[in-house]
Amino acid sequence: MSEEPQLDDEEQPHLLLVDDDPTFTRVMARAMASRGLRVSVANSAEQGLALAREDLPDYAVLDLKMEGDSGLLLLPRLLELDAEMRVLILTGYSSIATAVEAIKRGACNYLCKPADADDVLTALISQHADLETLVPENPMSVDRLQWEHIQRVLADHEGNISATARALGMHRRTLQRKLQKRPVRR
Repeated sequence: MSEEPQLDDEEQPHLLLVDDDPTFTRVMARAMASRGLRVSVANSAEQGLALAREDLPDYAVLDLKMEGDSGLLLLPRLLELDAEMRVLILTGYSSIATAVEAIKRGACNYLCKPADADDVLTALISQHADLETLVPENPMSVDRLQWEHIQRVLADHEGNISATARALGMHRRTLQRKLQKRPVRR
């Protein structure tokens, strides 16, 4: 049984992962590291830019919608640091307009969540973004997007229904009724 040669940290391609979902970043960072990349994680655009200035990445995966600046605002700032950097915009809120905007601003590709590490890696290394496939034929329904957003805000508030209802701007009982329903199909 032969061992694969190990790369030094400096020889490994460096990926900057910027997303405000800590569960997603933890899982994706682990998966990308197992595929031979050295991964840095940021939970905001500001933190991502600071990390990129300290240690210039070869690749970046940016969430489109985050607290503070969006991935679309961070994208040109990263490309100012290195025009050759391959940047992927990843989003749960896909639209043709944002896909086209991301490509115009210099993203190498645009990918809709949910996406696994292989999807992300393929999108990062593909030579051309295919605008025909950027937005799936069957995007998530509005009800499913709402359900996922509620779940995310609930997780951000550690399961506190009252705090989640306030953050969402809805009555606590309305939120409780929505949470009692089964998840909507995509």
